[in-house]
Amino acid sequence: MSHPAFAGLEYLDAAVLAVDNEGYIVFANPAANSLFNLRDSENQTLEQCFGFNSPLVFAAHTALEKRISITEHELIVFGVEGEMYVTLDVTPIECPAAVLMLEVRRIDQQRRIVNEERLQAQQQANRELIRNLAHEIKNPLGGIRGAAQLLAFELPDPQLKEYTDVIVDEVSRLQSLLDRLLTPHRLPQIKEINIHEVLERVRSLVLAETPSGLSVKRDYDTSMPLLIADKEQLIQSVLNIVRNAIQAMSSIGEVILRTRIARQVTLNRRRHPLALRIDISDNGPGIPEHLKETLFYPLVSGREGGTGIGLHLAHTYIAQHHGVIEFDSRPGHTTFSIFLPLNAWQDSGTPL
Repeated sequence: MSHPAFAGLEYLDAAVLAVDNEGYIVFANPAANSLFNLRDSENQTLEQCFGFNSPLVFAAHTALEKRISITEHELIVFGVEGEMYVTLDVTPIECPAAVLMLEVRRIDQQRRIVNEERLQAQQQANRELIRNLAHEIKNPLGGIRGAAQLLAFELPDPQLKEYTDVIVDEVSRLQSLLDRLLTPHRLPQIKEINIHEVLERVRSLVLAETPSGLSVKRDYDTSMPLLIADKEQLIQSVLNIVRNAIQAMSSIGEVILRTRIARQVTLNRRRHPLALRIDISDNGPGIPEHLKETLFYPLVSGREGGTGIGLHLAHTYIAQHHGVIEFDSRPGHTTFSIFLPLNAWQDSGTPL
């Protein structure tokens, strides 16, 4: 069906439904019609189309009653191909025709689990390799630095000391790089924190170090409970992602920091009833296709002069918190989503 207020949604790949105050569907885009085999859904309620026990119906009623946005991950629903996993976003809207918008995206569950396990195995192998190499390289670097400093004292021509200064400076830079690679191996220092304090710290830092062409907006769920985590590691993780976005936009553009509660989320093959979701969105050029498979690997960078450590560190820190980082990127819109289970430390007692 078509409605002028939702004309722009007809071309989305995601299934989109708009519902009025009485639960009647007033708009369903072609993707929704195809996914759920909806036929002539106008003047039908969500219950009539999906059944009273559908998680889509339950989430819609909850969002409508409490006037809150809801995100559900890996819900099991039924469509044209039978049982399938989907991600559901339910958002109250202010529109004469509707009060609620539902966005449904299908998930290939097995593919996600396989990719997650592959990435974890590769990251673990990379961390061990980097750690061993870093230790092997640090000792000779110290010898090179000391020899260059001694040579500087023996050179009669002051202009020749410029060369030894270059050696000392480059050795210092390499030692700093190695220290950053070894940093993730300390255990998190956990305590109760407010995630919005973390995001506000990041916001203040990037605005202070970036010219006026940058806008950093907030979209916070202020009802978010406290999180048990390492505050400094989370600050560094979010900061690395935001800085990457700013560099990709050449410091001119918009970044949005968003928080939501995600329900029934599977992270690292464990089901969690509640998780915290942090979305970091930007309107930059997007991630190049050739980097998407290796984006979190160490020393991989799409920027000239980049070290390729920032996203690797962010992934490592979030993994130590039993969470995951996902991303969705296309030209003009990139979103990194951090998922952190709210009960991970109580369940396990120790970090990964």
